[in-house]
Amino acid sequence: MYLDFNASTPLAPEVVSAMEPLLREHYGNPSSQHWAGPPARRVVEEARAEVAALLNAALPEIVFTSGGTEANNHAIKGVVFRRGIQGAHIVTTEVEHPAVLEPCRFLERLGATVTRLAVDSTGMVDPDDVRRALNRRTVLVSVMHANNEVGTIEPISAIARIARERGVLFHVDAAQSVGKIDVDVQRLGVDLLSVAGHKLYAPKGVGALYMRDELEIEPLMHGAGHEDGRRAGTENVLLAAGLGAACRLARLDPCGDRLGQLAAFLWSHLQAEFGDAVVLNGHPTERLPNTLNVSFRNRKGHELLGRLEGVAASTGSACHAGATSMSPVLAAMGIGPEVGIGAIRFSVGRTTTQDDLEQVVEQLKRVV
Repeated sequence: MYLDFNASTPLAPEVVSAMEPLLREHYGNPSSQHWAGPPARRVVEEARAEVAALLNAALPEIVFTSGGTEANNHAIKGVVFRRGIQGAHIVTTEVEHPAVLEPCRFLERLGATVTRLAVDSTGMVDPDDVRRALNRRTVLVSVMHANNEVGTIEPISAIARIARERGVLFHVDAAQSVGKIDVDVQRLGVDLLSVAGHKLYAPKGVGALYMRDELEIEPLMHGAGHEDGRRAGTENVLLAAGLGAACRLARLDPCGDRLGQLAAFLWSHLQAEFGDAVVLNGHPTERLPNTLNVSFRNRKGHELLGRLEGVAASTGSACHAGATSMSPVLAAMGIGPEVGIGAIRFSVGRTTTQDDLEQVVEQLKRVV
């Protein structure tokens, strides 16, 4: 029973079908001018068109990357390096993914300053806190679209308006949201947005960075002029095709409503069995439809999960040298250890069934 779709997804059949011929065909370099180059280039550009269509972006605004981590690093470092590191100010939150927090720490060592905003008990940042954090040296705001642990959806459009009013660039890590909820870069009003392929049924090792038209940032990868000089390195035709097929599937066959029904089914059954002994972490409504982070009071999540046979899920606590620590995200939300240490994240996906969830609940009844 695989209930860890926020960590990684299986390849969708449509993605496998798109990639399979490329193991034998179109092996030329997309940049080559001879007969082997153009077919490979067409595959890459068709994939770019699918990513752009899903995000409501223009084709030139999509840069292929090796995944969400590279896209985040490219956006954050690229903006700061282009505008000058010394004294540059970045605003982010305490609940970001390490792929955002660690580049910020790296830039601090080089002379930048970083403000990490607190969130409320649901994991949501207050746009007014963003407004108050901005100063004349602020060059970038980076806030995730939806939290990978608790699923809380941040008020991106409101933050985007504030950043635009102050002339500050706005980056959004959308690794968890793309393919689960609508991600329209025009409606959100963002300047940069990161996509991770393996979160939406594409392969690992591929992603994309949306970069608003005419925006110039420093390349993360230097070399030949691939991706219009924005990301050096020969394009991976095979993986680009996989990401394109996954984005097409997400656009033509959205699954958010069904995922929401499955998560609600699981939550209602947990409440029926455990009552007040189980707690929902994250926003009750502004949350990814597939994500259910729950805590079993006065229990240890990693111990419970370890006793569930054949269940793949994630836990918000970990045991190191005999001591149990809780998730930094839950700690930032102000959740006490008696609740936070008992957290388990169940994230459903396209292949999840109600029977899977019923079996999990039956096992939890025995274990808890």
